Amino acid sequence: MTGPAPLIVTLLLDDEAQGRFDRLRAAHFPARPLPGARREPASGGEEGVFRLQAHVTLFHALPGEHLADVSRELAEVADRAPFDVAVTGVRFLGRGVAIDLDAPELTALRRGLAGAFDPWLTRQDRQWSRPHVTVQNKVSPDVARALFAEMSASFVPETVTARGLGLWDYLGGPWSPAGEFSFR
Repeated sequence: MTGPAPLIVTLLLDDEAQGRFDRLRAAHFPARPLPGARREPASGGEEGVFRLQAHVTLFHALPGEHLADVSRELAEVADRAPFDVAVTGVRFLGRGVAIDLDAPELTALRRGLAGAFDPWLTRQDRQWSRPHVTVQNKVSPDVARALFAEMSASFVPETVTARGLGLWDYLGGPWSPAGEFSFR
């Protein structure tokens, strides 16, 4: 990778929700060792595996050379109160499963940031639609269907709190923290 790493922007959730989503992701996301990824112990005393934490991606690939501009915009947008986010359901992704989220404040915040970042948006970031947390991906459709059925049967809607925005360097697999912008 030449030049500055692409930037990822995420929504940060309250610690309790983050922990719960991390545990789901750790239980169901396939282990794929990535150089530099955070190593965490697997269950059952197995050798450790490499995983990203659960996350709500708002932007997948902003240009790293605009780190100062992106950071400035995120700091400005973060000057607001935390807000509620509804956990609304389980979504089948074909080769994985996600948990859907909904919040008018999140939609407005993301729309405003998209306007500010418009010249730099990739096609993927222009097509952003529903916020979600991916708990399983890159598995066979049968494995994904089984988890979707299991999670759907026990799903209970809830409300979690958005506490800020995270900024990350994308290092070709692993992510490295580049900034955190807490809501006031």
